[in-house]
Amino acid sequence: MPPAPLPYSSRPTSLSGLGAGAPTGAPAQGSGNLSASDLSPVLILKELVAQLSREQDKTQDLLSSLGFALRSFTNLNQFLELIPLMASRVTQADGGALILVRPNGQVRLERFYCSDDQYSQTSQTLRQTLETAIQQISGSSGSQLVNGRGSVAVLDDRIAQLLGVSDLQVFGVAVLSKNQERGRLYIFSYDPSYTLTETRQKLVRLVADQTAVAIENDALTIELRQKERLDRELEIGAEIQRQLLPRTCPPILGIDLAASCRTASRVGGDYYDFMPIRHSQTTPRSRGGNPSDCWGIAVGDVMGKGVPAGLIMTMLRGMLRAEVLNGHSPARILQHLNHIMYTDLENSNRFVTLFYSEYDPHTRLLSYSNAAHNPPLLWQKTTGSVHRLDTMGMLIGLDAHSQYEDAKVQLHPGDMVIYYTDGFTDAPGARGDRYDEEQLIRAFKTACDRYFTPWDVLDFLFDQIEQFMGPGKANDDDMTLVVLRVKDGET
Repeated sequence: MPPAPLPYSSRPTSLSGLGAGAPTGAPAQGSGNLSASDLSPVLILKELVAQLSREQDKTQDLLSSLGFALRSFTNLNQFLELIPLMASRVTQADGGALILVRPNGQVRLERFYCSDDQYSQTSQTLRQTLETAIQQISGSSGSQLVNGRGSVAVLDDRIAQLLGVSDLQVFGVAVLSKNQERGRLYIFSYDPSYTLTETRQKLVRLVADQTAVAIENDALTIELRQKERLDRELEIGAEIQRQLLPRTCPPILGIDLAASCRTASRVGGDYYDFMPIRHSQTTPRSRGGNPSDCWGIAVGDVMGKGVPAGLIMTMLRGMLRAEVLNGHSPARILQHLNHIMYTDLENSNRFVTLFYSEYDPHTRLLSYSNAAHNPPLLWQKTTGSVHRLDTMGMLIGLDAHSQYEDAKVQLHPGDMVIYYTDGFTDAPGARGDRYDEEQLIRAFKTACDRYFTPWDVLDFLFDQIEQFMGPGKANDDDMTLVVLRVKDGET
C-alpha cells in the first residue's frame, strides 16, 4: 500500500517507500574482475576508499561545472536543461525532473531527464504522471492552499497517489527564492534499494539552490533591461521636452527677458513659452517673430510630474500656440483651451494651471488672464512696491464651461515682472517649513533693488531657494521662473 504523505518541508521529500540497501558508494556484489571472496578485507577496504574518492571527485567536478554554467549562462532555458541531469548525476539517481511556477502563476514541467533508454517506457509513465499531477492541482479550486501548504508542495501528494505501489523511488525538494517556492526538483531511481542519504539530500538541495539563484538572476536581468529601456525612453522624452521649451529668450522691443526651468525629474510638468501674436505688415517676418510684434508670454504647471505630466505639457503647448493665432483676448484663449482639453484631462485625472499674458511693446500694456496659476508679481520702480497680477479663473480641465477674466496693467521703464510655478512657493526648508509667497515677495524686492538685469534677478531668486532648502538638497517639484524687465526710455 502507498506510504502516508509526509509533512511539507524545504528538505527533500520521499514520495514512495524507502528500500533497505547498501550504504552510499559501497561496491556491489560481483562487481569488478574479482569477487569479494577472492579479496582480503584490506583490499576490499582499499577498493571501497578508492571508489568513494572517485565518486567524490566526480561529484565535485559536476558541481564545479554547474557553478561555471551559473556564472556564465546568458540563456535561462539552456541552464535549466542541466538541472535534472546534474541532480541525478550527483545523487547517483536514474533521472530527474524540474517543475517551475512561472511569474503568471502557471505550473509546468520545465525539464525531464532519464539516464538510460531501457527505462524509456517507465520514464514515459513517470513523465505522464508528473504532467497529470500538474494538471490536477492547476485545475483544482483549492489548489492554492491545502492544509496550509502551497499548490506546488501538493504535487508530492498527487504524484504519490498516482504512482501507487511502485518500486520507483521519487524524491522532491523545493526550489526556494526569497522564501518563496518557485518550483520543485525531483530525482528518481528504479533501484528499490536506492536511498536518499543525508549526503544526497545536501547535494540535491545544493542543485535546487543554484536553480533558484539562476531564476532570480534572470529576473533581475530582465528587470535591468526594462529599466535601461525605460531610462532611454525617459531621456528621449526629456530631450524632446527641452527642445519644446524656448532655448533662448526672444528679442522683444522695449523689454529684456530671462527664463529657466529646473525639473525635479528628467521629464517635468512645468511649462513656459514666448509666442509672437501678430507680425509687422511692413517688415518681413524674421524667424520666431519680429521684435516689434505683440508677444504672448505664458507659464503653466501640469499637476504631477514625470512622463504623464510631460506629455500633457507637450499637448498644452501645441494647443495654446494654435489658439494664439486666432487673435482672441487672453481670457477667450483660456476658455477655448479649457474646452478643447477638458475631455483628455478629465480622463487622465490631471489638471493644468496656466497664466497667459500678451505684451504690446508700443503701448507697454500687459494684458493677461489666469487659470488658477500662481499670480505673477509686478515690481514698480517708481514706488518700490510689489503687486499680484491675478484674475478669477478655474483650473484647465476642471469644468468644461469655466469662464475667465481679462485684465490689463500699464508697465513703465524699470518695472519688473516675475512669472513662476509653485515649485518656488512650496519648496521645503531645512526646518520643515515652506518657502511661501511672502518670502518670495521679500526676495524679489531685494533683487530689484540690487540688480539691473533679469538674469541677475533670476540667479538671485534661485540662490535664495537653494539656501532655504539647505545644502545638497533638491526640490521634489519642478521650478520655473521667467523675469521680464521694461527697458528705460525705449518703445
